[in-house]
Amino acid sequence: MAQLSHLAPSPLWQLFDNICSIPHPSKHEQAISAWIQEWAKNLGISVKEDAVGNLILKKPATQGMESRKGVILQAHMDMVPQKNNGTKHDFLTDPIKPYIIEEDDGQWVTAQDTTLGADNGIGLASALAVLASNDIPHGPLEVLVTIDEEAGMTGAFGLQPGEFDGDILINTDSEQEGEVYMGCAGGIDGNASFKLEFEAVPSGYTAFNLSLFGLKGGHSGVDIDTGRANANKLLVRFLLQAAQQFNIQLTELNGGSLRNAIPREANASFVVANEHVDALKAAVDSYLSQAKENLKAIETELDMLLISPETFEECWTISVQNNVLNALNACPNGVIRMSDEIAGIAETSLNLGVMRTKGPKFVAQTLIRSLHDDGRLGTEEAVRSVFTLAGADIEFSGAYPGWKPDTDSAIMKVVRETYQENFGKVPEIMVIHAGLECGLFKTAYPHWDMVSFGPTIKFPHSPDEKVNVETVGQYWKLLLAVLANIPVR
Repeated sequence: MAQLSHLAPSPLWQLFDNICSIPHPSKHEQAISAWIQEWAKNLGISVKEDAVGNLILKKPATQGMESRKGVILQAHMDMVPQKNNGTKHDFLTDPIKPYIIEEDDGQWVTAQDTTLGADNGIGLASALAVLASNDIPHGPLEVLVTIDEEAGMTGAFGLQPGEFDGDILINTDSEQEGEVYMGCAGGIDGNASFKLEFEAVPSGYTAFNLSLFGLKGGHSGVDIDTGRANANKLLVRFLLQAAQQFNIQLTELNGGSLRNAIPREANASFVVANEHVDALKAAVDSYLSQAKENLKAIETELDMLLISPETFEECWTISVQNNVLNALNACPNGVIRMSDEIAGIAETSLNLGVMRTKGPKFVAQTLIRSLHDDGRLGTEEAVRSVFTLAGADIEFSGAYPGWKPDTDSAIMKVVRETYQENFGKVPEIMVIHAGLECGLFKTAYPHWDMVSFGPTIKFPHSPDEKVNVETVGQYWKLLLAVLANIPVR
């Protein structure tokens, strides 16, 4: 805690440091859940684990606030596990190592070579800090801590009616101070699978491994319109050219690690005829040089490495290889359409997040996001056509609804007026191109009046993730003021 101990608000930062010390990647939240439950019991706070693993904590209103409407503070307990190339870090056992950096635009907290987990660890810490306090005024208070938000929203999907008494939900999973969110995109996962066919490597061929790395990556929703490159798309484009020019034959192809993170790295193994080796090496250098020039304003660390490993006995057949590479190259990626209704917000996007060789199969995973169901369906149909034409099996699953804005929201009015009173300006009321859990909550609790706000977190879902210290203080001040201003029932 030495690095963070002097930061304000101290209760929040102390809890965030505790959260960082406990491994909690998506699908592996058992340790953090156990810690929260033990923490709550030690403080005499009611805590319950529901059927899917969500935690529900409750605390009575403070004196004089009993007549206020009930509020649910909501955060998710999991984090995205991403690390820099070459970093030795096991997200199942090793703690996150946060530290403070000073930059021209202020003081930030980031992590050593991994994602920080400020998404949504800061929100989780703030909810726990409110529960732990004896001097923060609030009405009847409940805290919902969901599981698996980053990898499927299992917790939100599994939330059952009848668990909560409150009428207002404050989601803490937003990432820009000064912006208050009243809507979000929905989404769906696409999984394409090719059956691979193999043949013996021809004589007179040399084996190579080609890696593309050093990209910034990031959140496949909030960062999708920033121009950040997709490692999968970049590598596939080169491989398709190399297949046409030098008749390379793949033995393996992998890239990305999560469907909701822009891929930072990708690699391929292949064989090539000995007479084409020198030309291939020159082509790699040429492609890298051109890519660096094209992306120099954003991707300053892009690099490629070609090495010759041990010899392979089998390679993909030309027909299968052509199908895979052409489908990946043709698959839409990035912003599909900007919103006509909300300036500067992507309406529909797609992230080709993962490509993986799995024994006799090759799989590609995509995530489509859209503010509108028709935008999602249109992109889904396009992706289905691309992979179907290439002979792949394609399935879509895990669809989750967007959160439709409510222009008559009472809690939105409270937050807007409270923000203006405390900071002397009106916050921006926004819709976010990311999958907040709020849309799913409406299924079990259609009456909930919901809003989302948080501190400034840059580059979530990547090892560049950082949270601005000053805005954490502003977020905390706003949260406490909003709790004090909740109207009576």
